[in-house]
Amino acid sequence: MAGKACPWAQDEAVQQVLMSDWSVSFTSLYNLLRARLCPYFYVCAPQFSVLFRAAGLAGSAVPTAAIAPTTRGLRDAMRGDGIEFSLPLLEESRSRKRKKGEILEEQAFSHSSNDDDDDGSFSWLEEMGVQDKVKKPDTISIQMRKEKHEVQVDHRAESLVLVRGSNTFTLLNFLISCRSLVAAAGPQAGLPPTLLSPVAFRGGTMQTLKARTVSGRARAQGGFEDVFSLEVLGPVLPHALHALTMVLGPAQRGSFRALLSPHEPSAAFNARPEDVQQDLPACGLHPKTLDQLQQCPTLGKSSIRLLEMKDYTYTWKA
Repeated sequence: MAGKACPWAQDEAVQQVLMSDWSVSFTSLYNLLRARLCPYFYVCAPQFSVLFRAAGLAGSAVPTAAIAPTTRGLRDAMRGDGIEFSLPLLEESRSRKRKKGEILEEQAFSHSSNDDDDDGSFSWLEEMGVQDKVKKPDTISIQMRKEKHEVQVDHRAESLVLVRGSNTFTLLNFLISCRSLVAAAGPQAGLPPTLLSPVAFRGGTMQTLKARTVSGRARAQGGFEDVFSLEVLGPVLPHALHALTMVLGPAQRGSFRALLSPHEPSAAFNARPEDVQQDLPACGLHPKTLDQLQQCPTLGKSSIRLLEMKDYTYTWKA
């Protein structure tokens, strides 16, 4: 049944054509981003998601790409291709622990070698004459112990990888040739990742979100009141959420509530890259929306779940 429903899953020729067309669309989006004609776009792969942001967004003076969640294998592959990156949430966590006076047992990504110390720690066995009866850890075991902390962050928010500047172009080529970018099984088997963008791009199609309205009555002071709700299903991009709030504000006389259901792995994209203000062209978005997108994120690895307006004043909970 899977083969009949997904004919491309078993046809390598079809998969190559799909991947070739997808690469053209991906490159088109990246060129728009570098030209600052596209503010941001997402690459949604089975194992991870990538958020590309133009220079001027989230307080960054250069283009950035955030990847979450990641694994040690993916990070090693990126290093092997010469991609320089940082792990801002992990570094922030380590810095916070240092300030609290906590001592980390192991340092992730340490380039110093302590092999001599490890060998020297067994010198007392030689003094007792039992060094041959005790099995010393080999080099691989020592290396695995050193990298324990790095492996522990896999698939967690702290595994967020941030790529900046010209390294985003190297990342583009890396992703195009990355085998794990395409699912090997399941309903998406053989299909390239989904590209989500607020602007048109080569090979892109416009998709509408599903909306449903519900009305009812709820208890209120002095009796009941009419309650209306709007349910929006699908990938609601940041600019679309801001556009909805600008519509609902005056339409609901400054009072409404919005319950949000975020894609959990993407919450890490709220990590703060840096604090630099830079203008960004309109990119087809509302000026007020651009103002919001240009601000530095403050949520860390959290995301807004409740947004409420009362008397035209916003409050939210993460």
